[in-house]
Amino acid sequence: MDMLEMKVPSPGESITEVEIATWLVKDGDYVEKDQAIAEVDSDKATLELPAEEAGIIYLKAEEGDVVEVGQVVCHIDTAAAKPEGAAAPAAEAPKAEVKEEVKEEVKAAPAPAAPAAPAPTYATGTPSPAAKKVLDEKGISAAQVAGTGRDGRITKEDAVRHTPAMGQAPVSGSRASSEKKLSSLRRKIAERLVSVKNETAMLTTFNEVDMSAIFALRNEYKDEFKAKHGVGLGFMSFFTKAVTRALELFPDVNSMIDGDYQVKFDYSDISVAVSGPKGLMVPVVRNAENLTFRGVEQSIKDLAIKVRDGKITVDEMTGGTFTITNGGVFGSMMSTPIINPPQSGILGMHNIVERPIAKNGQVVIAPMMYIALSYDHRIIDGRESVGFLVAVKEGIEDPLNVLMGGDARKALEL
Repeated sequence: MDMLEMKVPSPGESITEVEIATWLVKDGDYVEKDQAIAEVDSDKATLELPAEEAGIIYLKAEEGDVVEVGQVVCHIDTAAAKPEGAAAPAAEAPKAEVKEEVKEEVKAAPAPAAPAAPAPTYATGTPSPAAKKVLDEKGISAAQVAGTGRDGRITKEDAVRHTPAMGQAPVSGSRASSEKKLSSLRRKIAERLVSVKNETAMLTTFNEVDMSAIFALRNEYKDEFKAKHGVGLGFMSFFTKAVTRALELFPDVNSMIDGDYQVKFDYSDISVAVSGPKGLMVPVVRNAENLTFRGVEQSIKDLAIKVRDGKITVDEMTGGTFTITNGGVFGSMMSTPIINPPQSGILGMHNIVERPIAKNGQVVIAPMMYIALSYDHRIIDGRESVGFLVAVKEGIEDPLNVLMGGDARKALEL
């Protein structure tokens, strides 16, 4: 046997361990070189682990195991011949016959006798902590429940399944529950969110924007833009360009705290929140201040595809200076987005709703969106935060003059 030891590669700087989220192959399977054999969670991303060589694989770690970078997680027998796969479907037919035989045997077999009830002990009738919580919520005494756990102890399932006696409120419908261990990525996200709330002076300021001008520009140019550039003309390019302009006007928003120092950035690396199969990812559009509308749309599309396909890298999600998140795609009317540390600000977009507003002394119907800026008050004052949001509003409500220099065709490279 020529056994290859496969070790966990480093997913990125500062990452020392990962969690085996899912094995994509079974012990003893034949794998091809570069075939994805596992998904591993780090505290920043979920990544695929490819086979280094072809051969029969032998797993050395279980799903859910936390392993160190460089640790051996499987062996591959590179000398093993690839098995023939053509004969596999033919073996399925007898399996169905066996199932039918087993069914008949089960049908004919007498019902097993009920097991004898265990002798009472000190644990009999005592609820587990989880069971006690359920019983307290349902207002049921432990004395009314028969325990099926060890030595007659009342389990959580006993408490959930128990039907109240006469005089107690009936419970209708299923009350089952399930649990699963949080992934390493989800645990890290939870940890970071709590730390943001505890370690920053986070405030949120709101405004609303009239989307009429953007709607008009998109309706006029979106078909031509798509035909020429191969990407759609969406709202994100307008908001990204409005944000990069506002960051230049209010540089404190484009900064971070490092100990006793404030670090300001003369570039805008915009983190864009993207929902993927593994949860919310935040890839970064680098130097967005230098990108055209086409450049922004193409960058966001490429990153979104990588998130969807699970091919986003740690480097592509590291180093943003400001974040944009769009809860409107899920129907959110308003929210207070949480800062993405160590950044100091995040812009929240929301859904677009036609509402009556006043224009030139007249009540008209317009497509309106609420926008929110959450910011770290330790480094950004109210004047900067409100001014920044007003600057974003100016760019969105008059994109032709504020963002496109008065020439939409030139700005859109048409």
